[in-house]
Amino acid sequence: MSFSSEVKGEIEKLKVWNNKSNLKQEDQIARVYVREAFLQYGSISDPNKEYHLEFSTETQKKSNEIMEILNSNGIDAKMIKRREKYIVYLKDGEDISNCLAYIGASNSVLRFEEIRVMREMRNQINRKVNCETANLTKTVNASFEQVKAINKIKNTKHWKELEEGVREIAELRLKNPELSIEALGKMVNPPMSKSGANHRLKKIIKIANELK
Repeated sequence: MSFSSEVKGEIEKLKVWNNKSNLKQEDQIARVYVREAFLQYGSISDPNKEYHLEFSTETQKKSNEIMEILNSNGIDAKMIKRREKYIVYLKDGEDISNCLAYIGASNSVLRFEEIRVMREMRNQINRKVNCETANLTKTVNASFEQVKAINKIKNTKHWKELEEGVREIAELRLKNPELSIEALGKMVNPPMSKSGANHRLKKIIKIANELK
């Protein structure tokens, strides 16, 4: 069963009118109106894949009424025309959750929020992994260029002419090609900042580029 069918199944079981509701009569009529509209025209995508809830009606008047009720309740609904249909839609997870709560689908709200939290956690993990992978790739590429430059200088007279500090970090880089520039800086005696270590390594690359 689709998530959309589950939501409809839940709200079909609700009473049309709730005598115990604290809502004003006109507000309760509006909520019932949107609830019935969802049963007739509504659908919601699987939240594991995307956040999308919509009402697809035959007339602009009907869609305007649905949109105005939702907007007046703090739910950011928008409308477009798709072929001969007028579509009121929600794309934001918070708005969809609020809409489900508004029409009384409390169980669906809980399930939607559970999926939403898990999805956000996965996205955060993916972003972190992607960031770490990008940083690792950057470190590897920079190290490869530095080692190549150092080896080029080592085969010339310029190696002995290097300043002591520059030659020190060059030797550290050859022994530790996997380390970041910041980590190399900490191994220098005395330790130095990432920018200081990077400055020395750039000097090595500059010298290597000037060699024939």
